[in-house]
Amino acid sequence: MLLKTYEEKGLLFNSNFTEPAGQADTFAYRGDLVLVEGDVADASGRRKPPTATIRQSVLLAQGDKLLLAAGLFDDIARLPVFVKRYGADLSPEMHAVFFVSNIAKPIKLKLEGIEFALIPLEDGMVWNELLDELGIEKSELKGQSAGEKVATVHTAFKSHAFKGAELTLEAALESTIEVKRGGRGPV
Repeated sequence: MLLKTYEEKGLLFNSNFTEPAGQADTFAYRGDLVLVEGDVADASGRRKPPTATIRQSVLLAQGDKLLLAAGLFDDIARLPVFVKRYGADLSPEMHAVFFVSNIAKPIKLKLEGIEFALIPLEDGMVWNELLDELGIEKSELKGQSAGEKVATVHTAFKSHAFKGAELTLEAALESTIEVKRGGRGPV
């Protein structure tokens, strides 16, 4: 199982769950996915926290291939890092949508034969934004396990057409915006 392998390698970080998704050999994950591991911290081989992750990731894997990947990138420049690190695990039929903090408009692009939908998101929860984008009402998910909910999201992708300009990676990298974060917390 692919997600179990990721877990053993320490690539799943701040995990919410990894569980069966209702079909044979199909598993879902929600949490952060490591892009760049932290340095080795001690002689036992333990590592410091990762230096780059895909936050709030939503993954669906069947066998040894990813069928669905979603999450939040602070910088669109991390997309090639994801493709380089996990490219061998991506199914040719994979659905991939990433919310990106430093883009102003939706973008569609292809890398290594996989089409990626990139949607601007300054603030919000990936899961909620994903449901909104796909037009899934929370009532439609009632009675399903967490893994089955991810499988339902994957099914909705099959009939959904994402909006956005089709760009090359180079053009997308040139069209980034500066992100200004406001202060948060008690005053």
